Amino acid sequence: MSDTTDQPGKSSAKSGRAPIEPMDPQILDIQPGGGVVIELEQKWGCVRRWWLKNFCKGYVAKMAACRKGDPALVPHEVLDPRDLKFYQNQTDCHWDKADDPFAWRDRLPFARVGLAELLVFSALSWLPAIAALTASLTLDVSNAVRYVLWFVAFGLSLCGVEFAWFFRDPKRVVPTESGLVVAPADGKVVHIEEIDHDDFIGGPAIEIGVFLSIFNVHINRVPIACRVIGIRYKPGKMLNALRPESARENERLTLCLEDSAAPHRRMVVRQITGALARRIVCWLKPGDELARGEQLGMIKLGSRTELLLPKEEGLVIVTKLGDNIVAGETIMAKYPAV
Repeated sequence: MSDTTDQPGKSSAKSGRAPIEPMDPQILDIQPGGGVVIELEQKWGCVRRWWLKNFCKGYVAKMAACRKGDPALVPHEVLDPRDLKFYQNQTDCHWDKADDPFAWRDRLPFARVGLAELLVFSALSWLPAIAALTASLTLDVSNAVRYVLWFVAFGLSLCGVEFAWFFRDPKRVVPTESGLVVAPADGKVVHIEEIDHDDFIGGPAIEIGVFLSIFNVHINRVPIACRVIGIRYKPGKMLNALRPESARENERLTLCLEDSAAPHRRMVVRQITGALARRIVCWLKPGDELARGEQLGMIKLGSRTELLLPKEEGLVIVTKLGDNIVAGETIMAKYPAV
């Protein structure tokens, strides 16, 4: 039997609407596994807040006047929306879109939570590529050395393109028919298994595993219109996400969801790291309400996403092993209309 929902208590789906659970105390921000780039961003935030308080007092006062909610659980001062980037799952504090001077970043064709990595990794690729190309054109070197420099410049340029491709955030058209369960991730279906019993779902379930290569979009989406019941984080290994044991041993974050519409089916989405993708991001918190196909987070840089859904009479599993699927668009399963 598969390791189910990583939850300490049991909750029967027959008991009606599930109670909202407290946030896992291990989750202190949207990227519980940490990372070098997030540490750099947080250090930059300290510098930026110092600058704003000392040289942009009018801007700080303006932002304070239109801020909504109490940022009590944020571990630093909240001067503008950028200070909430890593703590969206810790607070209800926010700014309305009309008052947010950085809302335009959500319209970029790249994942907003990956912009810093995109800039850092692109710089590490493109700057050496430009240097190698410049050297090949300006230095008095042999043809053999020149060809090597061209090859290096070309290889590094491809890496830069791949980083940009990895963090892309394409628009998706979400199907609206009732009873549909859409894909939570882009990738290839590598695992479909019947589970005898899942504690959160409250009975038998179908588990579907999706492998995300470095060429896939890595933004995850909720499979149904739902309410977030609970979120759990488990540190772990960084095994290749194609290996079945990665689902049990790798770092993962588990989302327990409840369908917004009757009969309020319960489902589970797991974000699992891989050998290269080592940073799970989830900006949701218990109690959040989401539309089908809405973004929930991403896994930064090959990984695995799993979906557990209740096995019921009339359920049709549309997807099959080997299918290439698209998050928010591909129909994974159908329940009969209520």
